[in-house]
Amino acid sequence: MSFPRLVAAVASGIGMLVAPAAYMERALAQGIEFGPPTVKSAPVKPKSPAVQHLEPGASVRTTAAAGNNAALARQVPGPGTPNPLAEKYATSGLPPKAKPANCKNEVGFETWLARFRKDAAAAGISARTISLALNGRTLDTGVISRDRKQGFFAQSFTDFSAKLATNNRVTNGRAQIKKNADAFARAAKDYGVPASVITGFWALESDFGAGMGKLPILNSLTTLAYDCRRGEMFRTELMAALEIIDRGDMTPDTMIGSWAGEIGQTQFLPTRYLAHAIDYDGDNDINLFANPTDIIGSTANYMTHLGWRRDEPWLEEVVLTGDLPWDKADLAIKLPRSQWAAWGVTRVDGSPLPDDTMPASLMLPMGRFGPAFLAYENFNVYLQWNQSLNYAITAAWLATRIDGAPLMKKPKREIAVLAPDEAKELQRQLKKRGFDVGEVDGKIGAATRAAVKTMQIKLGLPADSYPTPELLSALRAES
Repeated sequence: MSFPRLVAAVASGIGMLVAPAAYMERALAQGIEFGPPTVKSAPVKPKSPAVQHLEPGASVRTTAAAGNNAALARQVPGPGTPNPLAEKYATSGLPPKAKPANCKNEVGFETWLARFRKDAAAAGISARTISLALNGRTLDTGVISRDRKQGFFAQSFTDFSAKLATNNRVTNGRAQIKKNADAFARAAKDYGVPASVITGFWALESDFGAGMGKLPILNSLTTLAYDCRRGEMFRTELMAALEIIDRGDMTPDTMIGSWAGEIGQTQFLPTRYLAHAIDYDGDNDINLFANPTDIIGSTANYMTHLGWRRDEPWLEEVVLTGDLPWDKADLAIKLPRSQWAAWGVTRVDGSPLPDDTMPASLMLPMGRFGPAFLAYENFNVYLQWNQSLNYAITAAWLATRIDGAPLMKKPKREIAVLAPDEAKELQRQLKKRGFDVGEVDGKIGAATRAAVKTMQIKLGLPADSYPTPELLSALRAES
């Protein structure tokens, strides 16, 4: 997806006017699963900028028949309809581990593409769809650059959340809940997913359709499927995109979206679309580009698949009233709320936590002096939606804000943040000591935080898992 250059526009699909101040928010939302773009890629305009699905009046069954694949006669999945594609495509858990950014492809693009065309034919994709979708495809180096340079995720949590979980998104989220009250109420009844939770994702992923992206999805998917870094994952996504076309849901021209190949207003990858998108309004069509009811129902359906638990919380900001065993503040450690209450953790208004056995983890994304959150079982759904901890906490907290939670409490003191080069040095120092922190990229993910905690314990520092200049200095001195 691309950073907008204009200062005002009308969102497609739901007709919401986006103010100039919201444009940076929209830019940050686009392509959020893999990070925002840092370079341009030449967009391909759809036939009509207001139509990002099948052409008006097109019969999906006629379109499917035109694909010369009778086996894929279209059956539009609705609510509760058994969907064999949900079993065919593994759409829960984390994606395959990406290879280092300096990996090399073994064969040229044209050679690889010829092989993939054969694989698609062997998988039952029609010759017509293969030709329509893949003829003339070229390697898009801009997409590869975007995949490599996702520096946005290297920001501190407070900077990240301030840019994404904005008052504008809270206001617009509440307006969408009011506008689509019937669909949200039905989704809550059918799936148990609250309106605020769906709306939080909807806001971050596309600003309710204003930032879905304007790039040809097939260009992005073909490039990423070839590229060595995420090839395993995106070959599956490219095959799924061909299946979407083959069964008549979209055409290559209408498959327009993000640089990372995501579809629609809540940014479904093609496998997610096939396995979990549903016709929630009963019009015999699935439209995640412009139909709010389908968007709401499909998002709730997918979240249920990821393990959403009805009538349970997901996240709440809390206050720490004193010292506690800092090593227990870890997403991997779940303790009863009564234990956190015994250690002086309260709700933000000062009221006590329920004295019950509900398991929760204490998260301190900026360490013991920064904001604090209790994460419940439903928070795992956020981490499966996006493995960035900053994104997951931000999306979950935004949902609580839409529900009426107050602004995030300001840190008790100024919190030092490692510069990007310092964060990379910290990762190198940890690697020297045998820790697997993944790629040295300056992004403080779960593996780096776990290593930080271990070294804090070893060095006698408060083990709150937050990487500080103090820790880096201690590691330098120890080297």
